[in-house]
Amino acid sequence: MTAEAHTNTDTEDIEEFRTSVRAILEKEIASRIDEWEAAGAFDAHELFPRLAEHGLLGLGYSPEDGGEGAPLEYQMVLAEELARCGAAGVSMAINVQMHMATPSLARFGTPELKEAYLRPALRGEQVAAIAVTEPGSGSDVAGLSTRARRDGNDWVITGQKIFITNGAQADWFCMLVRTSDEGGHRGMSQIIVPRDTPGFEVVRVLDKLGNRSSDTVELRLEDARVPVSNTIGTPGRGFQQQMQQFVIERLSACFSAAGSAAQALERTRDYLQTRTVFGAPLATRQYPVFRLTELSAQLDLLRALNEKMCRKLGAGEDITREATVGKLTAGRLLREVADAAVQYHGGLGYMEENWTSRFYRDSRLVSIGGGADEVMLQVLAKLDGYDL
Repeated sequence: MTAEAHTNTDTEDIEEFRTSVRAILEKEIASRIDEWEAAGAFDAHELFPRLAEHGLLGLGYSPEDGGEGAPLEYQMVLAEELARCGAAGVSMAINVQMHMATPSLARFGTPELKEAYLRPALRGEQVAAIAVTEPGSGSDVAGLSTRARRDGNDWVITGQKIFITNGAQADWFCMLVRTSDEGGHRGMSQIIVPRDTPGFEVVRVLDKLGNRSSDTVELRLEDARVPVSNTIGTPGRGFQQQMQQFVIERLSACFSAAGSAAQALERTRDYLQTRTVFGAPLATRQYPVFRLTELSAQLDLLRALNEKMCRKLGAGEDITREATVGKLTAGRLLREVADAAVQYHGGLGYMEENWTSRFYRDSRLVSIGGGADEVMLQVLAKLDGYDL
């Protein structure tokens, strides 16, 4: 069943959608995860069109833009189910396509840009990437230095980007660059840079601790020339547009973390029933049981926050604070769940052949990517009135 059949948020409809999505993802992703992890990559141009056939890539986008127009709760379910597939790399790559590289284009892009880039991305015909982070700036987006100077009807871009997910396969990049001499967060613009732009190159594919089935790269631009018409929204307002796009990215991270943590807790609880220590199953020992129960309770709170964000964003309300709290909470919760999963599996948990090892490596990124924990705390401190 495609997402087109789902236009309300009734629990029965949502759970029917979950069942359908889980079956699709089992066939298209979960069954091939080990193969992709071993290879260190998957073919997004092969996978994405198959997901698009089921209406998944355009789930939250308007029908006018080629999407399904489904309520946010369905995107939450999809993110949770993707996170249960067994490796965060593929889930991350899909979330980049849906929630990181395309929201600004959908919200601020011209009809011509949407036709050329958004619609093909929602059909899975083009792979998209978001290019913000630089070697010298990291989470300090206001400190980026990649610059675009205007030459007639073109932008001429020079600079570097790093840690770019989907970068080895992307057909185009939603890139944040400086387009004026104003400092700080002023004078930036979001520009679509096609992969085949002369002067643009993928320098190297990075070797990561986790998320190994998704490609992450370093980029270099040297007088790369793209049309000014590739600017998303208003020139000079790129920082503000990117901050809005980050909110959606962090919301997606909260959804994914909930699905990943839930499955890890379920699998660890099952293992406690079968692992015998000193003559009795671990499930009869109070400490590990209480620890998993505590983590499960924290997961309930994250899920409640996720549902609140769905309601508020669906009503057109600002969720900057909730998404920031959620991103901070999700990263820390996943780290605790991963640690408990490895610990309670004992020596088996430390083995690469067991799911716990991959989960432990993959989960660490959530507290770094999309704004580190420290950045989330800084945002929240400013919202609370502190002058930092």
